[in-house]
Amino acid sequence: MEIVKTILTVIFILISLALTVIILMQEGKSAGLGAIAGAADTYWGKNKGRSMEGMLVRITKVLVTLFILLAAVLNMGIF
Repeated sequence: MEIVKTILTVIFILISLALTVIILMQEGKSAGLGAIAGAADTYWGKNKGRSMEGMLVRITKVLVTLFILLAAVLNMGIF
């Protein structure tokens, strides 16, 4: 069982590093003064879900879910 705990810990560390990198790659969510005038409603703003930014957001959600699940499993002390 110690081998399983070691493997899960390594996966946990890798997910932590990946989360750090992906979060730092994302753009800031503040639209600035352009949002007041409606400048944020451009073609690229509406189709953000299909862009690289949208993909980074989806990957972040998956990695955060895995991070929380692994943290809970490792904290339970089953292994």
